[in-house]
Parts: sequence; C-alpha cells; structure tokens
Amino acid sequence: MNIQDPSTARTTKFGIGQPVLRTEDPKLLRGEGRYTDDINLPGQAYAAIVRSRHAHGIIRSIDTDTARKMPGVLAVYTGADIAQYGPLKSNLPFKSRDGSDMKKPRRQALPSDKVRFVGDPVACVVAESFQQAKDAAEAVTVEIDPLPAVTNPGEAVRAGAPALYDDAPGNIALDFHYGDANKVAAAFAGAKHAVKVKLINSRMIVNAIEPRAAIGIYDSTKERFTLHTCSQGVMGLRAGLSEILGVTPDKLRVLTDNVGGSFGMKAQPYPEQVCVLHAARALGRPVKWNDERSSSFLSDNHGRDHEQTAELALDDAGHFLALRLTGYGNLGGYMGAMAPQPPTLNVVRNVISLYRTPLMEVSTKCVFTNTSFVSPYRGAGRPEGNYFMERLIDYAAAVTGIDRIELRRRNQIRPREMPYKAASGSTYDSGDFPVILKEALEVSDWKGFNQRKRESKKRGLLRGIGLGCYLEVTAPPNKEMGGIRFEPDGNVTIVTGTLDYGQGHATPFAQVLSEKLGIPFERIRLVQGDSDQLLAGGGTGGSRSMMNSGTAIVEASAKVIEQGKTIASHALEASVGDIEFANGRFVVAGTDRAISIMELADKLRAGMQLPPGTPTSLDVRHVSEGVPAAYPNGCHVAEIELDPATGQIEVMKYSSVNDFGNIINPLMVNGQVHGGVLQGIGQALLERTVYDDEGQLLSGSYMDYTMPRAHNAPDFTVVSHPVPAKTNPLGVKGCGEAGCAGGLASVMNAVVDALSVYGIKHIDMPATPERVWQAIREAQNKQ
Repeated sequence: MNIQDPSTARTTKFGIGQPVLRTEDPKLLRGEGRYTDDINLPGQAYAAIVRSRHAHGIIRSIDTDTARKMPGVLAVYTGADIAQYGPLKSNLPFKSRDGSDMKKPRRQALPSDKVRFVGDPVACVVAESFQQAKDAAEAVTVEIDPLPAVTNPGEAVRAGAPALYDDAPGNIALDFHYGDANKVAAAFAGAKHAVKVKLINSRMIVNAIEPRAAIGIYDSTKERFTLHTCSQGVMGLRAGLSEILGVTPDKLRVLTDNVGGSFGMKAQPYPEQVCVLHAARALGRPVKWNDERSSSFLSDNHGRDHEQTAELALDDAGHFLALRLTGYGNLGGYMGAMAPQPPTLNVVRNVISLYRTPLMEVSTKCVFTNTSFVSPYRGAGRPEGNYFMERLIDYAAAVTGIDRIELRRRNQIRPREMPYKAASGSTYDSGDFPVILKEALEVSDWKGFNQRKRESKKRGLLRGIGLGCYLEVTAPPNKEMGGIRFEPDGNVTIVTGTLDYGQGHATPFAQVLSEKLGIPFERIRLVQGDSDQLLAGGGTGGSRSMMNSGTAIVEASAKVIEQGKTIASHALEASVGDIEFANGRFVVAGTDRAISIMELADKLRAGMQLPPGTPTSLDVRHVSEGVPAAYPNGCHVAEIELDPATGQIEVMKYSSVNDFGNIINPLMVNGQVHGGVLQGIGQALLERTVYDDEGQLLSGSYMDYTMPRAHNAPDFTVVSHPVPAKTNPLGVKGCGEAGCAGGLASVMNAVVDALSVYGIKHIDMPATPERVWQAIREAQNKQ
C-alpha cells in the first residue's frame, strides 16, 4: 500500500498548478466584503464635491455664503483654503525630442485660476450627513468666464486652438520620439511595399463596479493622518499623498480593504483624497466621501485615446523592414501620474510584438485637451501597441495580396533566436510563437470557417474571422515585500505590497507558500492593504503581481527554511548541517527523526528554550529587489456575425492560445483572460466616449455609454501553451492584461474581414451598428 504523507497530499491539491477556488469568494458572494463605503467611524462627517459645469474657463468667484449657512454644514473649502498643499503631478522623467523636459503644469487639488474639463473639482462641502453636504454643494455658486474648448488632440495642436496652459505652447506636454528617423526613412524608401493606415484607439471610461471613495482621519496628538481608500497599492499612494500633504511618509497611514475593480484608475492620488484629509485635520473628526456614478463618469481618469498613423515597410517577400508610428496621445485637462507612459514608452515596448522588425520609429505628441485626464487602463499601452501592429499586418496583407496568416508566419521570431533583442530595446527570453499560432488556428477550426460563412450567408448575414497575435512587456522591476508571519492562533500570514482589486491574490500566493514550505493551504492568510505593515510595495499593475510578490514569497520562504534549520537542530538535537527540509518537514538526514514546520512554530509559541544567538521565530520580513520584465504572448481568434441591414455584430466564437509561463492557478488565469477579452469586446464594438464641441460629456451615463453585458460574452476556449520565463524563479509571465491585447485586434480584424466584401479595409473602434451601417452604405455608393 502506498501511503502518502499528509503534507504532500495537501501540497498536491493546493500547490502550484492546481485549479484552486478563490478563498475570498464565499465571503464576497454573501455580501460580507469590506469596501471603503462599508466603513463608518464614530463622529464622521460627510463630504461632497462641487464640480465645474464648464470644460474651460476662468474662475471669477466662488460664493459659499449660502452653503455655509445651510443645516448641518460644517465647512466649505475652495482652492484658497488648501493652497498650502503640493500639486498632484507626474514624476515620470520624460524628455521631448529636442532634449527639453516634459511640461508638467501645476495641478492643485482644487483650482483657483481656471477649470479645464467638465467635472473639474472646485470646492468641497463637509456636513453632518451626506444629503446635507450634497444639498449645500448645489448651493455653491461658481462664476466662470467660459473659454473655447478643444477635445481632440489633433485639433488642440493647431494654430489658434484654445490654450489650456501658458507654459505648454501648442498644448503639447511632450513631443516624444524613439528610433533612428533616417534609417527608418531609408528602409521605407527602399521597400517593395509600404502601407499606411490611420488608427484610433478610442477613449474609454473605466466604470469599475465600486466608485472611488475615501475617509480621512487625523490624530492631532501624533500629528498623523490615516486614509481609508480604494487603491491599487497603499505604498505608492502613501508616497504620493505624503508629498502633496508636505509630511514624511510615516505621518500617513493608508488602508485599503476590498476593492471593486480599478483597471489602473485607482492607482494615483486624487483631489478628493486631499480634501478629506485636510477636512479631517481642520475639523478634528473623520470625513467620508463617496463618489456617485454620474460624477465618476466625469472625474475618474479615462483610458486609451490615442491616434496613430501606422506605416509598415516590407520587402518583395513580405518580410518586415521597418515600422513607423506618428500621432497623438490625449492627456486630457491635466497630467495624470502615469499619463504619458501608455502612448509613448509602453507603445514602443509592445508594438513590435512577436515579429522580427529590424527598425522602428515612434513619434507621439502628448497633448492637453478639455476632457477628463487620461491615465492607465487595463494594459496601459500594451493592448494599444499590439492592436496597431495587428491591424497594420491585416491591412498590409490586403494591399500586398499576401495571405494574412502567411505574412505573420514569415515574420514571427523563432525559438532558436532566443534570447532576441528587439528594436524596442527589450530582450525576449522565451516563447514559441509559431507553434502557438498553429495551435490557435487548430483550436479555432480556421479551416472550417468558410463552411460557417456560407451558413451565415444563407441567413442574410456576413461572417468574419480575425486573429490577433500579441506579446506584452510586463511592468519593470520594483522592490516588493515578502513577509511571512507565524501567528499566535496557528495561522500563517503573507505580507506583501501588491494589492488585490479583484484578481484574487490570496489563493495563488497561498499556493506558492504552501508548496515552498508545506504549510496547510487553509492556514494561510494575506495582508496587502496596510502601509504600516509593509516595508516596500510596488502595488498591482502591469501584469507583474505574481512575478514580484511570487518572487518575494519564494525568497522569504528560503529565509524561513534557513532560520528553521537552526531552530530545528535544537529541537531534534542534531547539528545544523544535518538538517534537511522537504515537504514541510525538517528532517535529520538519514534518520526518521523529523518535525514539521507547523509543529516547530507551535513549540516556539509555547516558549521553546533556545541558546543565545539562535533565532527565536520563524517570521521573516524580506524585501525582494524585483525581477526583470517578462513577455506573455499568445494568439486569439474571434469569429463574428454581422447583419448588413442593421450593422449589428455578434461575437459567435472566441478561441485563444496563451503562453503565460508556468501557471500557478489555471482556473484563475482563465478568468483573467475571460475578463480581459470581454473588456476588449466592449472597446471594439460597444463603448464610445463622446464630447461635444463645448467639452460636455454626451456619454455620461449608462443610458449613453454601452457597457458589455452577459449576452455580449461568447463561449471562450482558452488553451495554455506555457514556455517558462527565465526572468523569475517561478517561471511566470503575467496574464491580467493579455485578454485586452488579443481581444481588440482579433475582434476588429474579424469585423474588417466580414466587411471586406464591400472593399472596406479598415473601420475604427468602436464598430457600433451605426458606424458599420454607415460604412456599408458609403462603400455601396462608391461601387
């Protein structure tokens, strides 16, 4: 009889690679989660924000007298009241092509001079109840001299366009350039084929389930702030806010509990957080603010909004010679903390994707407009870059007559070329791109498409199929904490500085620790959202959480084992050199004398006597230096049906093959892919952000902005083809943003494929029924 060690059985069931259910789901499904809105403190007051109704104008006066006299009102603050605080800003060190520094106009939490978008906060009202604060906010009279507005970056740079800032001529914050323009120009001049297409990566409103919220607290005896807020990482937010407040980081504690989605939007400081912290100190009581959906449409950072003219040069055999992007990135009315990164450096890193492209040039003007400010949104330049390349390849295939699959095959980087130094400066360490393409064609039944197309035609419908290959460069290294704490109640706590805002970190992190130390999975807890318990933390973003926290946990586990060997040598009365560790047990080599790590922890809690100089705890507070970027990649295939009479599109079939390196939890990875793909479908077909000529947001509610719903989700086929990364000890590559990267390109390529019967080679996102119907009518009129 084969009797398996119980600790080994637990590791097998809950270790790396197992589809373990998310541990937090039962609590969340029962409504027992703890979000910022669930927190109510004794004596708390409530804040409401007064927002500009003009997209652009000079503030002449703000009359708060009536509001101050209303029932329950405790205070009304304007820009003059909080002028002592520092600005909200970007710390990115970008330089323009002429070597000058990026323009970073000052943004105060509440402006005193001008408003620059509809929804710009201009005052904060604090009252005994939320309704009283809201009523009083309506009574604040803001006199603004309206100025002309501009919402499109291409129009904002034209002579005579409204100027948002005196110190940003032409509304240009950054004139970004990457590459050797002369070499790229020479490659195009000598190319057999050169294709050009203008591509718009449309503006997105983030629409997380949980609106932004914040509760400010001030302890006058300790002169210390505490902020409860939804975020993507408490350490980064603490650093940014403490600088704004003018205090050292130890004078601010940031706490984040459950978070109902973010996708990049909750990663940076916002004016409302500054307002509630100021009010808490001024009033001597906690102050709570909760956004409403109508104002979140206006004031949350938006995503994407890039316009690029994409060009590809090819030789007579269809090999890529050079890639050139020239265009704009819309920053909105203010400089977001990460705003210039997506349309510049992140596009550079990702646009070449998995194709052998010797030369590239990217020229992007980052431009201020009278719209809500733009910052990262799921992928932050990664899906955009891959979309530009994949649409360009399909366009080139249509122009040159080379089959779109064959064109990709001829230019894909081969495994034998690894490590591969790309023209972007990145070095790809691993991947098997040709095999993944082959698998994706098989899984999607690409060969059977023509039969399905004929069946659709019998019903008066057009059918299209499209693929999107992608390669993403994950976020760069950052220091990350890997704390392991053996608690008095017998549980073990992981402390790390990433932050779960829907991904479900507790489960895969516990799987890693369970495998490395043999700790029972059900005994493992996770702390991420308390800055007082962290030594470092890069937060969550850029598909790097498992790479960074996973590495920190692996390194911390090694330290626990080393400390444990010393302690176990005394418990087992053996020399340290004879102690081995495996399957959660410290064993005297060559004997059956052993003690499990949990038993050793129990002995330490019970007061185990140890010689001086011996570690007295298994606890570790470790900071990992971080690991290099990884390169998740894959190929997605979308199949759509299109009704030419109405322009209505339905995604009928969706398949993907992905290389995420070693997979910790396949169940959760598939969920991440599903979510990312559906967001990609939303952007490709449904979601449209519209401002009028005066800068008013016309798509400011769910009546006007179409979010994807359950019926928009196709059946997903998700296949894993892991090629372990060589850049981190777990061999993982990151998966959180890949669905968007594959989804945008595959769906839009499928739409254009269906429309190709009319000679249409391109249509911009979103391919709404109105746009599709109009494109068909225009094409028919030309025929």
